[in-house]
Amino acid sequence: MKKILVLLCTATFLFSFSQKTMNPVEYKSSPKVFNIKGLSQSVSIDCGSSKMVLLSGQVPLDLEGNLVGNTIEDQAQQVFKNIENILKEYGGTGKDIIKLVIYTTDIKKIADFRKVRDLYVNLQNPPVSSLVEVRGLFRDDVLIEVEATAVIKNK
Repeated sequence: MKKILVLLCTATFLFSFSQKTMNPVEYKSSPKVFNIKGLSQSVSIDCGSSKMVLLSGQVPLDLEGNLVGNTIEDQAQQVFKNIENILKEYGGTGKDIIKLVIYTTDIKKIADFRKVRDLYVNLQNPPVSSLVEVRGLFRDDVLIEVEATAVIKNK
């Protein structure tokens, strides 16, 4: 009898915390963000009551693939616009961001980046972040690239 009770309790526990779908991984792109061939804009992982969304590095390109801005501040504005558009596909916003990785060609301009970042993220609980100065990005005129991870409540 004890063995049956233990088996029932174990099965109940496992089913209570199991994923809602058979495949907990979903790839999405936003029609409002330039789509670079050969990579996904984002992927989400169903975690039960919420989903973790990982974004590819976002660069300051508009929907047509044109560079927006020639300063870090202007480019960061486009980067966060892209991030917001992708997160909206999952029902989220920049306030759901829990981690940022920032690649920049000029670390001295990070204060200009933060002015823009602060308009989008939760400042009460700011995301953990890494900042890396690089010699160059995928084009000479791109000054910044930002990777983001968000956690969004399932509805």
